[in-house]
Amino acid sequence: MREERGPEPRRPDEEREPTAGSSVAVYAGLGLQFAVAILVFLYLGQWLDRRFGTEPWLLLISVFLGAGGSLYSIYRKLMADLRRQEERRSR
Repeated sequence: MREERGPEPRRPDEEREPTAGSSVAVYAGLGLQFAVAILVFLYLGQWLDRRFGTEPWLLLISVFLGAGGSLYSIYRKLMADLRRQEERRSR
C-alpha cells in the first residue's frame, strides 16, 4: 500500500510572503496604536493636571510624549518591514 503524506513541514528559516490583507491589517493596527497612545497620554495628562493644579502644562507635555513615542514606534516597525522586504528581493 502507498503511504499518504501530508504537506511537508516548513523549515523555521522559511518566511511567509505577506498577503495584501495582512499588510493592510498591520498598517491599520499602527494607526490604531497611534490614536490609542494619544488618548491614553491625554487622560494621564488631565489626571496629573487635576492632581497637581498645573493646567494645561502636564496635559500638553503628556500628549506630545505619547505622540512622539508612538511615532517612533511606528517608524521602527516600518523600517524593519522595509529591511525584510529588501532582504527578500535580494535573494
